[in-house]
Amino acid sequence: MPRSARSFTALAAALAMGLAPLAPAQAADPAEGVAVRGVRAERIARAETARPAEPRANPSVDIGGRGGATSRIKDLTDVEGVRENQLVGYGLVVGLNGTGDSLNAAPFTKQSLQSMLERLGVNTRGATLRTKNVAAVMVTANLPAFGTQGTRIDVTVSALGDATSLQGGTLIVTPLMGADGEVYSVAQGSVAVIGFNAQGEAAQVVRGVPTTGRISNGGLIEREIPFTLANQTTIRLALRNPDLTTGRRIASAINAFIGPNVAEPIDPATVALNVPKAYHGKIIQLLTEVEQLRVEPDQIAKIVIDERSGIIVMGQDVRVSTVAVAQGNLTVTITEDPIASQPEPFSNGETVVTPRTTVSVDTDANRRLAVLREGVNLRQLVDGLNAIGVGPRDLIAILQAIKAAGALQAEIEVM
Repeated sequence: MPRSARSFTALAAALAMGLAPLAPAQAADPAEGVAVRGVRAERIARAETARPAEPRANPSVDIGGRGGATSRIKDLTDVEGVRENQLVGYGLVVGLNGTGDSLNAAPFTKQSLQSMLERLGVNTRGATLRTKNVAAVMVTANLPAFGTQGTRIDVTVSALGDATSLQGGTLIVTPLMGADGEVYSVAQGSVAVIGFNAQGEAAQVVRGVPTTGRISNGGLIEREIPFTLANQTTIRLALRNPDLTTGRRIASAINAFIGPNVAEPIDPATVALNVPKAYHGKIIQLLTEVEQLRVEPDQIAKIVIDERSGIIVMGQDVRVSTVAVAQGNLTVTITEDPIASQPEPFSNGETVVTPRTTVSVDTDANRRLAVLREGVNLRQLVDGLNAIGVGPRDLIAILQAIKAAGALQAEIEVM
């Protein structure tokens, strides 16, 4: 067979096997081409055998129930152990322009000032202190998860005595302690106050809260909280809104992406995640991939009512059975419209005020009994309630009455 014919035969065989075509010089012999393909197949098989079991699912896998809006697992859960810790401390703010504590009315400020001066070598025991430029404050901050030594955090400063403003003050070195009594941070710096207070002899203007300020990057972390995330073999995901259905959906999404029997909900608020062997020592990679998975969160049917402001918030799953509702109050309105009676010109009469009272009674007789049919969705329920033509405050009483009648399949939470 001519050389060109053998090359064409090798090319056709390579295309039939799904491999890249060989150069004519390399495919001079069909038997040689078969040997090359055998070597490549053997290399591919060895590579597949040596490769670790990595998840092959699409990280954008969605697990939901009704095709509604989905959320990332990152926005629904917190990793147990990855959390902030609250810090608190007591200190002094100096440099106030006469807006500090009255030392006679705030003895703790006077004692703190004397103790601070003694540590600096100034003895003020028995002396009369009348300064108004010092204020006792409480300093609070949040120690972030995995905060390292030397990292700066924001702190909040709040007046403890009768100071009227912290504007222009400077916080003196204040240790911040945790719940265990250990010092984890030290705060110091100029206090930034948004509110202000201005007053005169007969008027006063207060905008915001001038007795509370903030120091950006005012805290310096001195002690770290030991926690090794990379050595964990089991990770617990805590749901921010505990729910059995949401927990099950999160576990299903993780198992569909990583592999079976990796995640399992153990209670409505916790999903346990067993770290696979392929991710030992790669916890950060595992959490990064898991937190991007999307699920549809579920929630109980709930109505939240704020009676002080008249706000009503209804969840999507609120349902109402067929019920008849009538709303009406007896309203009596009394209006006073006095009239001035003028005497005739050049007469000895006097101008008198003649009272005139108008009394009206509204029995709401024009309002009829309205029927709220069984709501299929939230919109129909709202339309049915709006058909009654009542305000938010009356609607609060109607919802509570419907709940008492057993026709409202939802939980009412009054704030």
